[in-house]
Amino acid sequence: MNIFLKRTILSLVILAMTIPALMAEHIKDDFNPIQTGVNSLNIAPDARAAAMGDLGAATDPDANSQYWNPSKYAFAYSQGAVSLSYTPWLRKLVNDIFLANLSGYYKIGSDDNQAISATLRYFSLGEVSFNNPGETGGQSLNPYEMSFDAGYSRKLSDKYSMGVVFRYIYSDLGFSESYAGDQTSGASAFSADISGYYTTYPIIGRNECQWSWGWNISNIGTKISYNNGEDPAFLPTNLRLGTSFTFPLADYHNLSVSLDANKLLVPTRPRRKDFADGIEGESEYLTKLEDWENMSPISGIFKSFTDAPGGFKEELKEITWSLGAEYSYNDQFFVRGGYFYENEMKGNRQYFGFGAGFSLNVVKLDASYMLATAQTSPLDQTLRFTLTFDMDGLRDILGKRR
Repeated sequence: MNIFLKRTILSLVILAMTIPALMAEHIKDDFNPIQTGVNSLNIAPDARAAAMGDLGAATDPDANSQYWNPSKYAFAYSQGAVSLSYTPWLRKLVNDIFLANLSGYYKIGSDDNQAISATLRYFSLGEVSFNNPGETGGQSLNPYEMSFDAGYSRKLSDKYSMGVVFRYIYSDLGFSESYAGDQTSGASAFSADISGYYTTYPIIGRNECQWSWGWNISNIGTKISYNNGEDPAFLPTNLRLGTSFTFPLADYHNLSVSLDANKLLVPTRPRRKDFADGIEGESEYLTKLEDWENMSPISGIFKSFTDAPGGFKEELKEITWSLGAEYSYNDQFFVRGGYFYENEMKGNRQYFGFGAGFSLNVVKLDASYMLATAQTSPLDQTLRFTLTFDMDGLRDILGKRR
């Protein structure tokens, strides 16, 4: 069994683990999720956003805005912050898969309108063992995926900012043992994000509220391939749109309600069943499949809006929705909740998020818990933890000591 076949099998296993294990018979025939490489880039990194149903396009900026909308950093209240997040992934199935995320930003310039930021992600798939037929010993894999990115954001007005991010992606699903004669190197890719953020403060009654809008197009880049350039896969290019409204309930008490919509800007792989029977149908299918395989990432972005077999109605099924709320007391105590919805034909990820956070000047600790609506979902009971260090708080403590 050559290395490409081994990697293909492992990739299918990874994809299968991210989708609910059991589905109704009437769903299986129409089940057609969008296929991409490096699926770990779709995993939410931080506990705050996960607790609100995986959203963050327009919420208040924090250290993890790089993933959701990096243009928010220009409106950050603190001079800078660093955040470390840890997520045990698919813990109902295995105990050694996890995502670790280190993210941070720093405001630059004298006008408080610019920021630089960076993120390092590491997704470990634990240890996977394979046995070839007729062989006594097994071979071990330690597959992982990682990415590093750097960004810049700037206010273009008192209410609007934009940001850009450049990312390097590395995915290694190959054998770690040196005796694997067909061992090859991992796959690399490059991508970029562009985003915008608008915030205003309307007066409703006697209260000054905050209303924000945000957008982010992420992972615009090259394809990724494990087979020396053959059979490349699209990166999970994604369009995220969101809005958030914050209303003061009383002194020191605020409530924020947010909504995000996401669509993968990746064309759907053709299926044989969507074409007529016979030689003509087979020929048309093979032509469409070849076009899909050779399509450039930029062409795929535009094609993703018009390629669904069922037309516009089918395109709407590709949109995922996140609705969440956050209650805060004096910016020190937080309670959050939300819901994530994905159409059952496109992945069937549907779950509630819950969480809380505590802020003590320098350090902020957030935790979240995922409760899937499907009992068979391997995403059920997912925990996330995020630890954030605020530079303004640290500077205040150091200043007092002096």
